[in-house]
Amino acid sequence: MNNELEQIVTEVNKVVKGKERVVRKVLAAVLAGGHVLLEDIPGVGKTTLAMALGKSMDLEYKRMQFTPDVLPSDIVGFTMYNSRTGEFEYKQGAIFCNLFLADELNRTSSKTQSALLEVMEESKVTVDGIAHQLPNPFTVIATENPFGSSGTQMLPESQLDRFLICLNIGYPSHEAAVDILRGSAGIGLNQVQSVISVERLLELRKLAANLHVEDSVLEYITNLAEATRQDTRIALGVSPRGSIALLKMARSMALMRGGDYVIPEDVRAVSAEVLRHRIGLTYEVEQYGAENIVFFSELRQGSPFNALVSLTRDYDIYHITGTNLAMLMAVIIERDDEDISAEELCEAAMEAVEGSMLNVRQFLKEQIEDCDEEEDL
Repeated sequence: MNNELEQIVTEVNKVVKGKERVVRKVLAAVLAGGHVLLEDIPGVGKTTLAMALGKSMDLEYKRMQFTPDVLPSDIVGFTMYNSRTGEFEYKQGAIFCNLFLADELNRTSSKTQSALLEVMEESKVTVDGIAHQLPNPFTVIATENPFGSSGTQMLPESQLDRFLICLNIGYPSHEAAVDILRGSAGIGLNQVQSVISVERLLELRKLAANLHVEDSVLEYITNLAEATRQDTRIALGVSPRGSIALLKMARSMALMRGGDYVIPEDVRAVSAEVLRHRIGLTYEVEQYGAENIVFFSELRQGSPFNALVSLTRDYDIYHITGTNLAMLMAVIIERDDEDISAEELCEAAMEAVEGSMLNVRQFLKEQIEDCDEEEDL
């Protein structure tokens, strides 16, 4: 891996314990010039990760806590009348920075969320018909609480598609949790040192964007995207923007491992993070389907995922909620690179969600057997 990029990961790991894999993928997204959505419960380090990453790259960063009363003008700015000059003047909003941290984005109104659409796509804002360019580089790292938490609402598909990747941080391991407690009285983000300048980050972005990609890898990415559009269990497939996002992330991963070209493993390493928030399952599959956890396995060819398809049926993994689905896939992906058999892979995934799965089919069967056929039914 590039020594500078390795040092950035090391600096962030000073304050984000036990999440090196997540840190590397967020860094890859920044190198690709994309935006990041961190989706998880409060208190697992989403904000700390974003602020540490910005500090390690000497980026000017601003943070906004999104609440129901935040207005679009708070983000993009506004014009106001200057009585001294007799002219209207533009006042910049919080978005004018290199790294914008949108904390708890899904707690604010849809109108305010939509103010980020133009910003994230074109790196500029338009106020009263006048466009204002944002600094370069510009990246949004947004955090959101799981849908269903108090005061939250779902982000629209159009906004989700603007995020290059979507990640879950998850709880720390036992050892990492002890390290967090051991350093809780420390100096926090003051430990993080700047590793590269803004100019160097722009150079690294150019290097990543110019890495060679064989046509066979482009075919592989296209096949993945088309598979999501043809699967009857998927209501919303991956758009062309999603395919481009996967290619950008694969190039960044290749640069981070020190490669001069992209290989299929670079694509597989980030496919779940790039595609998961761009895919919408049908209602039947999401709520009652028996195979709602294996369609990703079928997409990721050439890995233990293929064997996992049949194993999940043997283990009777049915009717898992969306949260448990994300947890299960995270475990599978994390162990995918290890020298592990398909059976061990499935067992590790099962342990991660043990005690939180609900087999609706069996539950309903038991309820019907226990109830009075004429009265209760």
